[in-house]
Amino acid sequence: MFGYVAGRYGRTDQQPVDVVERLASVHEWSFARASDDEVTLVVAGRWTDYQVSFTWMPEIEALHLACAFDLKVPERRRPEVIELAALINEQLWVGHFDVWFKDGIIMFRHALVLTGGITAADAQCEALLGMALNSCERHYQAFQFVLWAGKSPREALESIMSKPAERRDYQGSVIRDQGSRSVSWIFLIPDP
Repeated sequence: MFGYVAGRYGRTDQQPVDVVERLASVHEWSFARASDDEVTLVVAGRWTDYQVSFTWMPEIEALHLACAFDLKVPERRRPEVIELAALINEQLWVGHFDVWFKDGIIMFRHALVLTGGITAADAQCEALLGMALNSCERHYQAFQFVLWAGKSPREALESIMSKPAERRDYQGSVIRDQGSRSVSWIFLIPDP
């Protein structure tokens, strides 16, 4: 059973994916509602566009996020990409990268657990999306280095970690963050 949302917009009869849909509208991101339990956004990043699917999973009372980007992994390079994903995942505190072996798709996944009638808040959904975009933007080049430049997984990861991090707001402007290794997305939701 899903929780109901009481957010700053005054609506109280929504599933968690309704919150995500409203945030997409506020940010003017392209989105599509696949079903009552799923909404998919398209968010432009620095390196690529990200397809972000939010799915409400009532059987486990969780809002699942899957963020994929257009980077197909040829079968011959899959072992190196899987190794790179493992190296990246060792450094992540929340969420993880998956490589779907059959399809050669790379994606970032995470979930927001809302058990016992807990409701999804705007800030939680924003944070979930921000973590996904942050991780994808930060590591996208490493996947490219392994796939197209022939670097080893460790070399690819080291090369992106030595660069200064950047932060972007939802409109795409870049804020340099010298000395930090993390990338942050800033979500500014105007009050109604």
